[in-house]
Amino acid sequence: MKFSGKNVLVTGSSRGIGAEIAKTLAGFGLKVWVNYRSGAAEADAVKDAIEAAGGNAAVIGFDVSDEAAYIDAIKTIIDSDGELSYLVNNAGITNDKLALRMKTEDFMSVINANLTSTFIGCREFFKAARKKKFGSVVNIASIIGETGNAGQTNYAASKGGTIAMTKSFALEAATSGIRYNSLTPGFISTEMTEILSDEIKDGINAKIPMNRMGAASEVAEATAFLLSDHASYITGETLKVNGGMNMA
Repeated sequence: MKFSGKNVLVTGSSRGIGAEIAKTLAGFGLKVWVNYRSGAAEADAVKDAIEAAGGNAAVIGFDVSDEAAYIDAIKTIIDSDGELSYLVNNAGITNDKLALRMKTEDFMSVINANLTSTFIGCREFFKAARKKKFGSVVNIASIIGETGNAGQTNYAASKGGTIAMTKSFALEAATSGIRYNSLTPGFISTEMTEILSDEIKDGINAKIPMNRMGAASEVAEATAFLLSDHASYITGETLKVNGGMNMA
């Protein structure tokens, strides 16, 4: 995979899909800034794993929903490296409840953590990257943002909003040489899915045309492609990584 930039910030990369994205991008030669909100030890472990494999990484802790903290983090990275070439907005939360039982604060907590934080990151990256007229952003959305899901009106709204917002950023940033794309994972095997019973897993797999959950590495490789020079003429698109669950 070819990259013209030299570094990347991956939010929410102390574990799960984010950690796999961080390790994959480091394997392609990028310096990776591993972000965490509360898992400092886990973030350090990701950094150690990257360095043990011959890569370059740094840890940066901040809450992506804190606007001032996000702005300061990007400034810190640019002060350190002279630029920020790539951004992966991966951090996010869930707070599932049926809509009739969901309080406004339950709804807004997910909107702020998932959608507002992504807006802040996209905006601040645009401000920084337009000076060099180069940069690429991948926003990790979800199949739920395309299909909806019972009990996840807040999560669906946040991820559907991310998809639409990505297209708007892509339109505004195209003449500045900056690309924005989104990626929508389906059911991916992570620590959260590992605790499910075999019966539940079989039920999920039966709904997937490829008859299996995806691997975090498959999301990471797709993310790397969208960021890379190999996708240099792709912007405003949504790449579905879902085993065929939602082909529309």
